Amino acid sequence: MNTVDIDKITRINDTEGAVAHLYSLIHPSNPIETALNFAQAAHREQFRKSGEPYIVHPVLVASLVASITGDEAMVIAALLHDVVEDTHITIEDAARDYGNDVAHLVEGLTKIDTIRDAELIPSNSDEKLVVSALSFRKMLIASIEDVRVLVVKLCDRLHNMLTLGALSEIKQHRIAEETLVVYAPIAHRLGISFLKNLLEDLSFQYLFAEDKRFIDLYLEENYRSISVRLNDFCEKLTKMMLENGFCQEDFEILSRVKHHYSVYLKMQRKGISIDEILDLLAVRILVKKPIDCYRVFGMVHLNFQPISARFKDYIAIPKENGYQTLHTTVFDESAIFEVQIRTYEMHATAELGVAAHWKYKSGGNNAISLDWLHNLQYQNESVEAFYELIKNDLYSEDISVFSPKGKPFTLPRGAVALDFAYAVHTEVGDSAEGCLVNKEKASLLSELHNGDMVKIITTPGNKKITRCSWIDTVKTSRAKASMRANCNQRIRAIDIQSGLNILTNVFRLKEEKIVELFTRVHFEDQMHRLPRDLDFLKESINRLGEELRENSRFSAFWTRNRFKLKPYLFSSLEISSVQNISDAVFDYCCHPKNGDEIVAFLQDGKAHVHHKMCKNAAALIDRHEPMLFVRWKRQDYFRFHLIISMQNAQGSLADLLTYMAKMGADINSIELGKERSEHTQYCEMEFQTLERDTSKLRSKLEKKGKIIQFFRTDDAYRSQG
Repeated sequence: MNTVDIDKITRINDTEGAVAHLYSLIHPSNPIETALNFAQAAHREQFRKSGEPYIVHPVLVASLVASITGDEAMVIAALLHDVVEDTHITIEDAARDYGNDVAHLVEGLTKIDTIRDAELIPSNSDEKLVVSALSFRKMLIASIEDVRVLVVKLCDRLHNMLTLGALSEIKQHRIAEETLVVYAPIAHRLGISFLKNLLEDLSFQYLFAEDKRFIDLYLEENYRSISVRLNDFCEKLTKMMLENGFCQEDFEILSRVKHHYSVYLKMQRKGISIDEILDLLAVRILVKKPIDCYRVFGMVHLNFQPISARFKDYIAIPKENGYQTLHTTVFDESAIFEVQIRTYEMHATAELGVAAHWKYKSGGNNAISLDWLHNLQYQNESVEAFYELIKNDLYSEDISVFSPKGKPFTLPRGAVALDFAYAVHTEVGDSAEGCLVNKEKASLLSELHNGDMVKIITTPGNKKITRCSWIDTVKTSRAKASMRANCNQRIRAIDIQSGLNILTNVFRLKEEKIVELFTRVHFEDQMHRLPRDLDFLKESINRLGEELRENSRFSAFWTRNRFKLKPYLFSSLEISSVQNISDAVFDYCCHPKNGDEIVAFLQDGKAHVHHKMCKNAAALIDRHEPMLFVRWKRQDYFRFHLIISMQNAQGSLADLLTYMAKMGADINSIELGKERSEHTQYCEMEFQTLERDTSKLRSKLEKKGKIIQFFRTDDAYRSQG
């Protein structure tokens, strides 16, 4: 049903051809003609890197917008989208000449470009993904008032990607990367699937040229067999439909091979070859009414062997962006096909997403998509954290789960019960202490599946529970952000009280006196730094000591050396204390790992070290037990993510872990048997080590099994595979 002729747009490189194409798609009303004439005059002396007149670009962007939406205001905004920056015209002028609606859209587009120009760092930086995430966030904030701005911007980016070949290799890579990280996911969330697929594939050819050539070669070498299989299957489906009461005009069958970037992602994520992709070949059956979708689905399952657990009903339970389709995967002889069944109306929504509302005159912004955009605004994180939070939301497949009253909630695949709790309400997530999944008691970290019914049990009085160690386990940005905020708040409170306990131990004074002294030296808002920053602790001790000497009748008693911290080293720990410390020991209750947040208590001349979030430590802190400054001895640890396929035999895991311990690896998390066969099983883990050389580690680990995926988690340009 796609009304956008990309091949034709790619071939147009002159003004006359561009204008003719635009007017073939939308009636040349007076406002459109006026805007076109003005844009032509404004860009008369400008040319693109390819040598073609610059005006061709806004006219073809307007053509894309017209193809997708048919909305006059959006088409005019596309024609004018570069004019405000390049000429003397103002937003007020645009409002006067074309109306407030057009002016509002042009202003949103101009704001996006202004922020992008200001925020994007040079392409030779090592922080490309981080900066793209910043651009993403800023763009959302700038465009949130009207989703139409995003649709026009996506069309602008699509035409830029279609003409990217004229730019330098560095600029090609930079723009392609930004497109893949920023714009393609927005197209996905707005439901404009054909735009998302185009942007991904166009970016893919510049960012992963070698992988694209490999996929192209495979498809070329297998073109004949792929075509034969698709044609045969479509003929069988057509015969099946006609024999079961459908007329030829009642349905349409479309066939396709999965788009390149999607194939690449499947291969990367699952560590499989292109031959192993189950849904490489796909057909789409379009019918007139929703009930016909279910009739066809029944016929497909009766005539072809379905693959269990590969059925999804997005008609009864639509995706968050409004997508509705029945999905199933079936065998036909030796081939496997994904079959999608939808109505023509559902197809329009799936291809055009929010744009279908203007294209077919239902009007207004898409509320579902706007809800998603609004949800991203509650983040108040660093750019790095923001990118980490959103990437799961953007790139994951969705599942639908239900409350006990039947209300559906859309979550990313892999989400756990605690994600659901936060999806219901932040307070429910904060106070969740247990859950029932399908009426059976389950852990809050239980992975949810499509169709699960979940009930959350909260603490009495909805008392907040802080779970810092679970942040990496939940999948949704809402859950991560709320839990991180709670954790930061809790840690700050612990740090303030720990700092006071350290100082009361140093000065042998009551807490009230320490607080009074801190207020007197104007350090009261910095108390949380005391147990973390040794220099600040020393400075605070000096300032408070001076206050005591100046304002005490026993000034001679408060000698400077009396409060001098002495350093102690014990294995991997550094302790600072005014008292003599004979040893540092780890208490049995929490076993903190190197790098964890820790606190230390003075007991019988020894430093007793606990994890900062340990319950026993919390009780000691609240009892104002004497505390010491403690930190890990500075060492450069590097974190790695590993998926390895091992022999499915008793003792193979123990053998691997013993081997890794001898390598000096410290395991942070591990999961075994997520996928297994009779002879092999997968082990997924994260570990840290002083060794930074990925290749050296990989060669050692390959002695213990086939590596499916291995990369440094602190490396933005990690190598996967």
